[in-house]
Amino acid sequence: MVGAAPCSACVNPPTWWWILVVVEAATLVVVIPRLWRAARGGRRLHSGEATAVRISVIVPARNEAGRLAQCLAPLRNAPGVYEIIVVDDESSDDTALIARNHGATVVAGKPLPEGWVGKIWALQQGITTATGDVVVTLDADARPSTELPQAAVCALVESGAALGTVAPRFRTTSRSSQWLHAAMLTSLVYRHGAGAGRATKDAVANGQCMVFRRADAVNNGWCERVRGSIIEDIALVRMLVAEGKQVEMFDGTTLLTVQMFDGFADTWRGWGRSLSLTGVDSRRRQAGDAAITAISVVAPLWLVFGGVATPLTMLLFAVRLGTLVGARRAYERAGVGYWLSPVADLFAWVVVLRGTVAPSRQWRGRHY
Repeated sequence: MVGAAPCSACVNPPTWWWILVVVEAATLVVVIPRLWRAARGGRRLHSGEATAVRISVIVPARNEAGRLAQCLAPLRNAPGVYEIIVVDDESSDDTALIARNHGATVVAGKPLPEGWVGKIWALQQGITTATGDVVVTLDADARPSTELPQAAVCALVESGAALGTVAPRFRTTSRSSQWLHAAMLTSLVYRHGAGAGRATKDAVANGQCMVFRRADAVNNGWCERVRGSIIEDIALVRMLVAEGKQVEMFDGTTLLTVQMFDGFADTWRGWGRSLSLTGVDSRRRQAGDAAITAISVVAPLWLVFGGVATPLTMLLFAVRLGTLVGARRAYERAGVGYWLSPVADLFAWVVVLRGTVAPSRQWRGRHY
């Protein structure tokens, strides 16, 4: 009789245990399809594919003297590239000089009109100036291979998409920045199936590299229609999907590397500005995703080590570890920081929550 109580407790777990099981089961129903979409990935870009179309490469740049040269150098004699246009968005450094020295046509950016956000305004000016058939846009922190523009255009033509964005391989500058960056990237995978091929109505995108036909953007006023969005790439993708257009994210991990931020603090501030997707996701969606990621990404690690895990907690924890294997190729070097990134999931969740509750409208010295 003395041992009956503990045995009964084992057979009949407390109410909170069953509540946790139900909540975890409901969360799995939501996140598994997203993870499956991400795991399938997109069409891979391949070098060596020729195209007869004229490619205009457009790089919007504001005070990018320290990074621009590495972006432009591989493009100077890139196959299929007809022109390279750098839109100097009222820089106060040597951005324009460096662009000219690397053979680019420099467009002196005009003052920002009311209602526009800086990057999409710079892209609008570049697209208007361009004379190529297809446009490839690159951020100054992109490190493209010589074959990237042509490969991206070929993928666009073969897929039949109106717009393509290119998923890169990421370069981080320290273990701590990779630790946080990988957790942030995982957040997008759980919330939106980031990395999937064909875009859905809630898709994310990568505005660091986009490819589209110039005539489509000009004739349909793409830039003007998303002119007030800080997260202009996702706003554009969702606008096109809502209109029934095909949009895809291509896998460019072998042809494009991006160094987004320098160090932990820069990663926290820089990506934290947009990670919550405020302005493109509804408040209801943001709240729901915050709850889902808390249960499926953040909690399992601590419940397992706290000794209060359910079988579904163990499954969620195993799935999270599985994402480490799946996303490894998204990094140039997956070091210790990457493999320990599940510990940073709590910090990434705080960044998303902060962006939801108190979104930042400041970027590159401008307040929107």
